[in-house]
Amino acid sequence: MPDKVLPIADAAAGLPKSPEFVFRLYVTGATSRSSRAISNARRIFERDLQGRYDLEIIDIYLEPLKAREHQIVAAPTLVKLSPGPARRVIGDLSDEAKVRQVFDIENPVQGAKR
Repeated sequence: MPDKVLPIADAAAGLPKSPEFVFRLYVTGATSRSSRAISNARRIFERDLQGRYDLEIIDIYLEPLKAREHQIVAAPTLVKLSPGPARRVIGDLSDEAKVRQVFDIENPVQGAKR
């Protein structure tokens, strides 16, 4: 179930532009809680980061070694890999204010944290 938002092409250079934020979301199959976490993450990032992010979704049933390697003990778990420091939120990400606060995400339209 790997799903990745590809970087936006840099129109001037014709090269992919590196995302400002890199996230990894660990889920457990096609459960309703996993589906809600995926949907909530995409909605928050598309609205607040507007294409400046990379989101990798890892199904820990299909890739258990990645979960073990990255010390994931509960799912869904969203991990911000960059910019540092690395941080985690466990759950379906329905508390958008908490997600924005933990990951220090600002809404560029409003210019302030929510």
